Amino acid sequence: MSAPTWASVDKGTELPAQTFTFRRADLVRYAGASGDFNVIHWNERVATSVGLPNVIVHGMLTMATAARVVTDWVGDPGAVEEYGVRFTRPVPVPDTDEGALLEVTATVTEKLDDNRVRVTIKAAHDGQTVLGKAVATVRLP
Repeated sequence: MSAPTWASVDKGTELPAQTFTFRRADLVRYAGASGDFNVIHWNERVATSVGLPNVIVHGMLTMATAARVVTDWVGDPGAVEEYGVRFTRPVPVPDTDEGALLEVTATVTEKLDDNRVRVTIKAAHDGQTVLGKAVATVRLP
């Protein structure tokens, strides 16, 4: 698939949906890369003792992973000029080989001036929204 251009995209254009898997080992790798070793991301006993359903994915990892739908579509992560979300629900990760699934869809919701579009992203786990108000502004060729 070729990279989209501003002229080829209309309001309502749907980006290819993607499903991402998080396993406990992914959380450990992210903790090492980010320096975020909060125990709720790796210790099930502590996570459940503070009221969480299980160990949870780091919020920034969830946010960045959801943005991949946009960056994969546009083909250039540098084309994303703005991106923001509200965290609405954690993504619990069971200690299984299957891990947890994050299902992500995105739609162009506005064509802006200067070859930019606004993309609204929906990210869900087990059918429940985990990121609210997830919107990216992207500059297209």
